[in-house]
Amino acid sequence: MISIANPLIGAEERAAVDKVLKSGIIAQGPEVAKFEEEFAEMCGVKYAVATSNGTTAGHLVMIANKIGPGDEVITTPFTFFATASVVMMVGAKPIFIDVEKGGFCLDPESIESAITEKTKAIHPVHLYGELADIPKISKIAKDNNLVLIEDSAQAHCAEEWGGKAGSFGDAGWFSFYPTKNMTTSEGGMITTNSKELADRCRILRAHGMSAQYQHTEFGYNYRMTDISAAIGRVQLKRLSGFNNRRREVAMIYNEHLSPYVQVPKNRRGHVFHQYTILSDNRDKLRKHLQDKEVGSGTYYPKLLFNYEPMSQYTADCPRAQELTNKALSLPVHPALTDKDIFTVIEAVKSFFD
Repeated sequence: MISIANPLIGAEERAAVDKVLKSGIIAQGPEVAKFEEEFAEMCGVKYAVATSNGTTAGHLVMIANKIGPGDEVITTPFTFFATASVVMMVGAKPIFIDVEKGGFCLDPESIESAITEKTKAIHPVHLYGELADIPKISKIAKDNNLVLIEDSAQAHCAEEWGGKAGSFGDAGWFSFYPTKNMTTSEGGMITTNSKELADRCRILRAHGMSAQYQHTEFGYNYRMTDISAAIGRVQLKRLSGFNNRRREVAMIYNEHLSPYVQVPKNRRGHVFHQYTILSDNRDKLRKHLQDKEVGSGTYYPKLLFNYEPMSQYTADCPRAQELTNKALSLPVHPALTDKDIFTVIEAVKSFFD
């Protein structure tokens, strides 16, 4: 079976972990600090704050931006649960709007009509590794004095308009789950150019401590370990190569699959966390691929407000709803061989021939 994802963990990562284990400093320590510095430099921001996972990063970003009960946050329903759950975790209300025509990301044209006196932030997702339409969204945020928070969990090092994912808004947040473009096993990162926001996130992630046993506010245990950071530092050095291979695989797919399915456009800094096609026969095609021992994934089979915990936030999003019935992701990870790539291609083509 050709897997839909395959994290590349090698000898250098193992050696980095072994070095940490031998040091005896295995919780948050010097490796985390170095990882934060290197990740901030990669993103082109002044500050980065490591956390235990992407969700905890998103949660702290909401708190640090003073988003809370009574506030509304505009976002997309076609994404992973955490995009909206971090909004709900602070008592705010997610306001779902549709995705853009011909794409997977938040529709800028639908934002302004969703703004109310309660709107506090816009929370676009760089879905599947493609940047949302940041120039348009950023202008709307500035014109309406709204916080701009980037869900960059799937867009490590996606670059366009002279910047990278996580550098355009007031803050961004990333996930290092094993299937992402780079991993720390589990982990998250906050990016920002605001020292005040970064400092507060550091306090919040460590039980609200500004110094040892100096609890200045209610906080959490959201720290990253040095073990995870050691893996992340090695993976960060490999990220450019990982992304280049993902793009290479995606372009080969596009060349061969475009007569059969709607293929993704290589635009807006795409780093192809997922390679997602659209097909009217999605479910049958997926079963066919499974029979051919080719993995695939449906990300995402339901809009967020169709899940019970978010059902009170239902919205009219016809384009996003269509995607739940047509979107299918094919293997695109850098562990794929050329033989694997053409096996996937032939498997898709055989469904239509």
